[in-house]
Amino acid sequence: MSQADSLTAAAQPIATVSRRRLGVVVFTAGAGTLATEIAASRLLAPYFGSSTVVWANIIGLILVYLAVGYWLGGKVADRRPEPRLLGWIVLVAALVIAVLPFVARPVLDLTVQGLDTISVGAVVGSFFAALLLFAVPVTLLGAVSPFAVRLALDDVSQAGAVAGRLYALSTLGSIVGTFLSAIVTIPLIGTQRTMLGAAALLVLAAALLLGSRWQILTVGMAALLFVPAETIKATSGLVYETESAYQYIQVLQRPDGSRVLRLNEGIVNHSVWRADTVLTGGEWDMFLVVPPLLDHPPETMLVIGNAGGTTARAYGELYPDVEIDGVEIDPKVTEVGRRYFGLGDNPQLHVLTADGRPYLAGTDKRYDIIAVDAYHQPYIPFYLATEEFFRLVRDHLAPGGAVALNVARVPGDERLSDALGTTMLTQFPSVWRWRALEFNQLLLAFPQQVSQAELSTRVGKIAPAAEPLVAPFRARLSALGPTGKPLTDDRAPVEWLTDRMILGYAAHGGELEQDLLPTAPGQ
Repeated sequence: MSQADSLTAAAQPIATVSRRRLGVVVFTAGAGTLATEIAASRLLAPYFGSSTVVWANIIGLILVYLAVGYWLGGKVADRRPEPRLLGWIVLVAALVIAVLPFVARPVLDLTVQGLDTISVGAVVGSFFAALLLFAVPVTLLGAVSPFAVRLALDDVSQAGAVAGRLYALSTLGSIVGTFLSAIVTIPLIGTQRTMLGAAALLVLAAALLLGSRWQILTVGMAALLFVPAETIKATSGLVYETESAYQYIQVLQRPDGSRVLRLNEGIVNHSVWRADTVLTGGEWDMFLVVPPLLDHPPETMLVIGNAGGTTARAYGELYPDVEIDGVEIDPKVTEVGRRYFGLGDNPQLHVLTADGRPYLAGTDKRYDIIAVDAYHQPYIPFYLATEEFFRLVRDHLAPGGAVALNVARVPGDERLSDALGTTMLTQFPSVWRWRALEFNQLLLAFPQQVSQAELSTRVGKIAPAAEPLVAPFRARLSALGPTGKPLTDDRAPVEWLTDRMILGYAAHGGELEQDLLPTAPGQ
């Protein structure tokens, strides 16, 4: 026998299976892999958020699992090129994926409880959670494509075409799994049922290799879709929770009867509602000092990051003549705001479902006040912190108007607000910093020079109900000068600055407990 004949004989599988069935299997495995990856981000978000570092852990570990799966799949296929073995690999992966939604919460609870600080938890916790939960199913699914190539290979002269076709089908499945889960199934039926649906399809694919009698397991798996979904994240005072296309949303009732809106990991509150007052004692009250700082009564205002409408609700009572456009990217958050946070209390508020910067780029409207309070915790979106963005803001600011930007900080570290102030100074001649709270500052920018004495005088015209803000404003206001390079669309290390700030504070034993402005009831 010639060497070519030997190679051809070695390529023959022990048992045969149609290439069409193998194509269906690799397509389904690709879809299941990416659906699991998208679901992984949603399972982890309520505990660790969906920041860049969390996504890096998920994507990085998924790639590691796939690489290990490719290697193992190739080695096992060479030793035992049996369709039934590939069927069992797919079946086990499906069963593990089906179990994950039910075991994830206790695993994630233990992961969070075992970490000292929330900042470390986002980095380390998401890594170990992804390691524990997704290593087995993704590694097994990674083994499918090389195994299928081995089974489909009748002639080594066709190896390239066979491998290319099957890997193309796997990639096509991954594309379908990504968009179908992210855009359709997770918003429509939730993460748990998305994973169960993916598992059911994988069982069906496994049955193509194991025999039709295994299809009955698909029916049983599909029946799990009708099991009521558990609470996504059990929290004291939970009133409502849901998943949107963008994030995990939670509404909590506090002992004093107030409500708070939390997103993803719930490090901070994104909106607050009190039955007896529109004041909160938190960062939303900072924006109430802006109207008297203008040289004329404001008529229009833009809020980028409207959330549940806490700031707009306060304006409706204290500055009822101001027409407000509230930009909020997530329509589900707006829905929650109307239901739980009095978003509809201010008839002058018009909510726009959009991202802040694209909205500005697509409108010719000018505003007396532009308030930026958008956070993808714990970060300000980098594209809302650059020279190009503030040029856009300047172009949409009415004469004599003002820009107000909520910036997170920790005691002793103002590098983020320094960088933002430097960037704002490229477009505005006068930028001021109000150290309103221990963990929040308000940066104020004006299109003309204005003195500290003038601002101190103007703030005295604040609405009477917000008068307790005047003294802290006058005492903690300071001018900003340029320090370092401004942030640009090309280079804006907002995440790096924020991570260093939080990790440095946590390393010194700090806790992210917010202080209150002297406007909250009982303060």
